[in-house]
Amino acid sequence: MTPAHLHPGPAGPGPAELVLTGAALLVTVVYLAAAGRLRRRGDVWPHARDASFAAGGVATAWATLGAPWGGPFTQHVVRHLVAGMAAPLLFVAARPLTLALRALAPGRVRRRLVALAHSGAVGLLLFPPLAAVLDIGGLWLLYRSELFAATAHRPLLHGAVQVHMAAAGLLFTFAVGGLDPVRRRWSLTVRGATVLAAGAAHAVLARTLYSRPPPGTGFTTADLRHGAQWMYYGGDLVEAGLAVLMGVAWYAGAGRARAVRRRRGFQDRVVDRHGRGTRRPSQDSGSRRGP
Repeated sequence: MTPAHLHPGPAGPGPAELVLTGAALLVTVVYLAAAGRLRRRGDVWPHARDASFAAGGVATAWATLGAPWGGPFTQHVVRHLVAGMAAPLLFVAARPLTLALRALAPGRVRRRLVALAHSGAVGLLLFPPLAAVLDIGGLWLLYRSELFAATAHRPLLHGAVQVHMAAAGLLFTFAVGGLDPVRRRWSLTVRGATVLAAGAAHAVLARTLYSRPPPGTGFTTADLRHGAQWMYYGGDLVEAGLAVLMGVAWYAGAGRARAVRRRRGFQDRVVDRHGRGTRRPSQDSGSRRGP
């Protein structure tokens, strides 16, 4: 029988894992239904975003219920990379909040969603450095304390850790992605610096795990090193994807700003140098100005 301290978690999925998987698949179905509703009424919504969100849902389900390759620690790290880093990137790239605001009809539900997105509590949670601490700080606490060893014989604790990884990864990715309309979109400098700092902390953690296992565990050297390598290089790959996502958000925002400036410039040009001329296109007063 395998000693408990060698086992990364309980055998088989527990209630928390089943809830996480069910939630991921449910929101995927809701997202696809909302996107279909948007298209049926004549609005444009890229199919690539549907594919991205669906991939995130499937990836979360696989990482929670599936059996990745490698030894126990390597399997755990692969689950962390998929459910806590790659799947959140796919979810956020699909702009779920933007879809919800466009698909919902004007009314109480939509007003409450807008109020929630612009609330002070959500604004605080989406402060990039805080989101990074909740995400990467949680990983340091898990692997550099005896918390990881405790999850081997406490199914509820193991499930809670799985849920925290997915939720904290989603929060961090949403905070630095800058794609959806929220209370405040932080500057690219703040978000970029946060991603660099979080990536460095993640890489340092992987390096420490290469030589020293989590306290209270006894993984084989080969398993420990393979898992640490997956954490190091897989983390770099996902963080590169996050940088691309931030660049896309910045480019889209710059394009919208240029379009606004062009419209304003056109409106200014319709008024002649004497202050007379055709009224601005944005005005609809029903009468033209006098001299």
